[in-house]
Amino acid sequence: MRVMLKSGFCRRLGAAVVAVLGLAGAGAAGAVEKVTVGTSWYAQAEHGGFYQAKATGIYEKYGLDVTIKMGGPQVNGLQLLLAGQYDFTMGYPLRNINAVGEGLPVVSVAACFQKDPQGLIAHPQVKDLQSVGDRTVLISTSARSTYWPWLQAEYGFKDSQAKPYTFSLGPFLADKELVQQAYVSSEPFAAEKGGVKPNFFLFADYGYPPYAATLETRRELVEEKPEMVRKFVQATLEGWKSYLNDPAPGNALIQKDNPEMTDEQLAYGLAKLKEYGIVTGGDAGEEGIGYMNDARWEKTFEFMVKAGLVSDDVDYKKAYTLEFLPEEPVLP
Repeated sequence: MRVMLKSGFCRRLGAAVVAVLGLAGAGAAGAVEKVTVGTSWYAQAEHGGFYQAKATGIYEKYGLDVTIKMGGPQVNGLQLLLAGQYDFTMGYPLRNINAVGEGLPVVSVAACFQKDPQGLIAHPQVKDLQSVGDRTVLISTSARSTYWPWLQAEYGFKDSQAKPYTFSLGPFLADKELVQQAYVSSEPFAAEKGGVKPNFFLFADYGYPPYAATLETRRELVEEKPEMVRKFVQATLEGWKSYLNDPAPGNALIQKDNPEMTDEQLAYGLAKLKEYGIVTGGDAGEEGIGYMNDARWEKTFEFMVKAGLVSDDVDYKKAYTLEFLPEEPVLP
């Protein structure tokens, strides 16, 4: 945790401003560095910070020529990162820790999301997670190695309840007793379009510990190009701040990459990111967008060990570093 003493505020603020301007100035004066970042899915509001930083020239200000590659169902971002096709991906702490346990040289350097946007949607008669009871819950395969063990441990969910989610809302709309996995900005929107206003339960608001949308890179880049990593983190976090204030430039690029993304869906997604404090909630309000701390990573690791998702002898601290968080926080 970074602490700023009141007596040294002006001095430290001045130094921080000089440092930031130095980064930008060095980027503008020196050679432009090419950087490729892979997102987690097709372009959407959850990727707004990257697109905004590119659209508004923030990356360029820091001497970075950034290419954004969309994810998708057939895209393995971690594999592409390790192969050197990506310099950064949108990571996830559980994946980061598991990768370290497998000896893979990946590391997270910031967390764009203070809260994982994952949750469940249910019909109006289900008021909270405790009320799900014995209802069938539609989940993806990946859920069994992420949030499902947490639901079992904390809320008594049973494997007998879990059925495959086929990424179609048809079954949910047809059966008022079904519950299913959902992203805060996606399935609830589709359900409303289908005539059902569901209740949404964000796991993070019930104590699910991991950060999300981490800026994940290879350890060799952290060691060999620390200034490039530092500039990319700074610029991306500034991009998120800008996107939350005026998303139009970023949205234009999002729709260029993903023409199926409508204005209505983008507006809904951004509104939900704000409503649930996905980017600016938690510690980000005081510590800045992208903030991470040791305690949160430790809590995530402890959950994984308890759930049998990782061995207790894994050195989870290799999965992240706080070295590249801005000295002067990018406050919302």
